[in-house]
Amino acid sequence: MFEIIVGVFEQGFIYGIMALGVYISYKILNFPDLTVDGSFPLGAAVTAVLLTAGVNPWIALVLSFFVGIFAGLITGIIHVKLKVTDLLSGILVMTALYSVNYRIAGKKANIPIFDSDTIFNSGLAKLFPPELSGFVVLFIVFIVALLMKFALDWYLSTKSGFLLRATGDNKQFVTSIAKDYGTVKIIGLAISNAFVAMSGSVVCQQQKLFDISMGTGTIVMGLAAVIIGLNVFKPLGFLKLTTMVLGGSIIYKACIAIAFEVGFDNADIRLITAVLFLIALIANGKVIKIREE
Repeated sequence: MFEIIVGVFEQGFIYGIMALGVYISYKILNFPDLTVDGSFPLGAAVTAVLLTAGVNPWIALVLSFFVGIFAGLITGIIHVKLKVTDLLSGILVMTALYSVNYRIAGKKANIPIFDSDTIFNSGLAKLFPPELSGFVVLFIVFIVALLMKFALDWYLSTKSGFLLRATGDNKQFVTSIAKDYGTVKIIGLAISNAFVAMSGSVVCQQQKLFDISMGTGTIVMGLAAVIIGLNVFKPLGFLKLTTMVLGGSIIYKACIAIAFEVGFDNADIRLITAVLFLIALIANGKVIKIREE
């Protein structure tokens, strides 16, 4: 039981980074961005290739963040500059990224990195005494998730972050202060997919494997975590919305773990995810309209 609880928190924080990215696109920008199903494995593919080449795993983690920015920029440009609808823009880039990821991986459907250094078995991880080795992954993903949460909180408190939040709420306000509404939206999508790609990098390093299909259903998982977190923790007004999202990711992973304990297996995970998402929507009554204050 103790190992299951540790595993829930590990997975909750890892996918919580992805959920923070979905929170930006879905809740702040009101943009149903399906790009995340492609940018998640994009971060993993870049990481796997870099690690097999002997690149420092922390550098690979940072680089995955930047390739995610590129994916989000493409989606934003297609939507804003080419006037393609938000949903179709994400679908187009997600579809294209499947081929891009396949190319990055050297035309391989998967890349094992069992013999490569990762953030979980080198550097900081080596400082843990043997008796605490079982907590290495939890500690590192907690630190990474916390740093990304604080980074997002800081950004949203800046002038650029304020404009980003205003873009989803009030397009006219952004335009009235002589700011390009479209450019702000593109920046938001770039940041969103950067978080998602970094989460893919962490998953790749934790599982020691890149798989071309590992991004399937990412958007549903992210949306479920966001909606669950913002609803469950809504009464706790003192919590930041980003904290609620991380909490929602942990609750989501706890539900998955419980489902496995009662007899479901890995083949059922997509079904479980869909059901959890549906339950979250029904319990919510309607898509909530909470905004960062």
